[in-house]
Amino acid sequence: MLQNFSILSTLGRTARVLLACACVFGAVLAGAEPTMAQTRIDATLTDTVIQNIVVRGNERIESETVRSYMSIDTGDRYSSAEMDRTLKTLFATGLFADVKFSIEGGTIYVDVVENPIINRVLFEGNKAIKEDDFAKEVQLRPRIVYTPARVQADLQRMIELYRRKGRYGATIIPKVIKLPQNRVDLVFEISEGPKTGIGKISILGNRAFSERKLQKIIVTDQSRWWNILTSNDNYDPDRVIYDKEQIRKFYESHGYADFRVASTSAELSPDRKSFYITHVLDEGPQYRVGEIKVETALDELNSEALIRLVRFKKGQVYNADNIEKTIESLTFVAGSAGFAFVDIRPRIERDRENNLINLTFRVDEGPRVYVERINVTGNTRTLERVIRREFLVSEGDSYNKIKLDRSKRRVNALGFFEEVELEEEPGSTRDQTVVSLKVKEKPTGEFSFGVGFSSQDRVAGDLSISERNLLGRGQFLRLRIQGSNRRQQIDISFTEPYLFGRSLVGGFDLFRTLTDYEKEAGYRLESTGLSLRTGFPINESARISLRYTFKADDIQVNSLLCPQGPATPSYICQDVGTRTTSTAGYTFYIDKRNDPVKPSKGWDFRLNQDFAGVGGDVNYLRSENIMNWYRRLYFNNVIASATLKTGYIATFKDDGLRLSDRFRKGGQTFRGFEQSGIGPRVTSFYGGKDGNGNNIFIPTKTGNSLGGRFYSIGTLEVSFPTGLPEEYGVLASVFTEFGTVGVLEDEDLQNFAFPEVISDDLSLRASAGVSIFWDSPFGPIRLDFSKILAQEDYDQTESFRFSAGTRF
Repeated sequence: MLQNFSILSTLGRTARVLLACACVFGAVLAGAEPTMAQTRIDATLTDTVIQNIVVRGNERIESETVRSYMSIDTGDRYSSAEMDRTLKTLFATGLFADVKFSIEGGTIYVDVVENPIINRVLFEGNKAIKEDDFAKEVQLRPRIVYTPARVQADLQRMIELYRRKGRYGATIIPKVIKLPQNRVDLVFEISEGPKTGIGKISILGNRAFSERKLQKIIVTDQSRWWNILTSNDNYDPDRVIYDKEQIRKFYESHGYADFRVASTSAELSPDRKSFYITHVLDEGPQYRVGEIKVETALDELNSEALIRLVRFKKGQVYNADNIEKTIESLTFVAGSAGFAFVDIRPRIERDRENNLINLTFRVDEGPRVYVERINVTGNTRTLERVIRREFLVSEGDSYNKIKLDRSKRRVNALGFFEEVELEEEPGSTRDQTVVSLKVKEKPTGEFSFGVGFSSQDRVAGDLSISERNLLGRGQFLRLRIQGSNRRQQIDISFTEPYLFGRSLVGGFDLFRTLTDYEKEAGYRLESTGLSLRTGFPINESARISLRYTFKADDIQVNSLLCPQGPATPSYICQDVGTRTTSTAGYTFYIDKRNDPVKPSKGWDFRLNQDFAGVGGDVNYLRSENIMNWYRRLYFNNVIASATLKTGYIATFKDDGLRLSDRFRKGGQTFRGFEQSGIGPRVTSFYGGKDGNGNNIFIPTKTGNSLGGRFYSIGTLEVSFPTGLPEEYGVLASVFTEFGTVGVLEDEDLQNFAFPEVISDDLSLRASAGVSIFWDSPFGPIRLDFSKILAQEDYDQTESFRFSAGTRF
């Protein structure tokens, strides 16, 4: 007897897809009352024993694979419930477009129609979104089984991408091109439609702040013709949610603790070209700070001392941001006192009658947690020990959030990784945690060749081969050759950051430079030398570096300036020739910045001292210090910085200081002034005697720069984005620089027959201006526009400086 259960035999393709989706409700269908015909058929098959199962129509999928999905097997008695379950299971695999069962005698025949395999996925008509962006979102790929359900899911993902781009009129039509061997090409035909902009942003219910001020806080912009370089003027629901959060944070930081965004609506215009967004606000009253308390049961912590760390003052406007800052400060101090596990709970009590907020911070010892394991992933090239040695916490140590955050910053400071993420997961017991560090490596080897131009060096060339992570060991090696109209240099540098397996830096430098100072000082300097260096940390934020340098300096001048013979030589001629310099020095460095790569908060300080006189022909003590301070301003990407640099050189045995050893400032070290443009200078020359026997000095504006023993230069600068897309790499800053260079001792002037020709005024110089930085595809470009605020008549100034090269 032949019984056919061809469930899909008479249905079209659309109906078959709907029936496949309906299989999800198989449990409901299985519980439905069987029809009279089904009862009679089942009654005739109930006693049938399955002797064989034959799969037909399969091309790619093995018959055994199909049978493995079936809940009925040979030797079983026929069951309609099991056959229904098998049907649902086979459709749920997504491998089949059609499935039919038939039974003849004791043999079940399973006839299948396989879903095709995707050969290619193509996108046509897309301009606003690249194919690579689509590829990240869609799930269908070549060599994946095609199903209409998957196509619809990918279609929704693509539509969502266009909506995020502000294109709500985009339409996408998927088309299937059949190929031999049951393969298909899937083509998405895209009509992007016009960009949906922002017609107007309305803010209602605001009384404390103007609508214009609030619109500056949010990211979404109204569409204007001049906003051609930004994408913030199209509608993005995620961005609108972010805007609501920004408004809330702004109000809470100004004392409105009860503030809420009552509603937000976005209405699409009839022409579907723009959205009209409305935020309705409920401000509530403004609160001020009332009573402030810090309570703790820990004897080692003093409440009176802790209350000084609270970021609130009685009577000031309440700022919700200071809650988290206070918790961070209290946690840090408690951790420094030995309490790695503290539980700090702020209690906020509103006095609505007086519009006051009373604050109480409760500091208790929290449950102890230990680091069970530290996992490092993503380092395909860097040796794991290079990363682990930057951790301040080891497996088995007490959990310390502060040390883990510092460890993350230390790994990021290596400069080997694009991304560094630190995650924490529960351990095998409640008192243990697993720390996972995920890194994404970036290229650290570099071969660069570039040609640049600057106002100072004119045309400059650079050839450099460097590796910052040699063999994955964290070592640095560089060979560099530089050349310009003014300076030529070749150097080899090597650094081992963990010498002898300890936190001890070791390295060496070999160098040879030729610098032309003829324009500003009348001589050329050729230096050849070797430098050995080492260093070690004192604590987490301070370290000391030691160095020894031996070099030979050869000062060269034009033969017409220093002729052979008994003539009295020029002051430059006394320094002509080669002298050796042997120096031993150190650097003391403190780094309290929040980020060593892109700091936005904190400060750092550097003290350099070099003693020349450990052998060699030159004796002096050179001291320099540099201090930088950083602070993020109101907007996240606006960074203020302040820098102070000072230096002084002392000599011994009444020796004068050679021209090549003095400080020379200007150019990039003091914007607005030329290289060596400030400081002591020859401002006149001897012109004989007048009729009364008095010396005559003739002023000149082309006298040589002499350099100085002392300098002090300060810089105030605010850097900010230009409004261009971040990928353009354009930043700008406004700056002011002020300071002085000078001080020549008598022994420095002993070769001058007439010291009166020298001007050496320690007067204030100052400039202000704008700098623009562009990380262009051709190399970094920097433009400095300066205005002189204070100067001496003999200073050499410049209002514009352009520089370009291969790296900033």
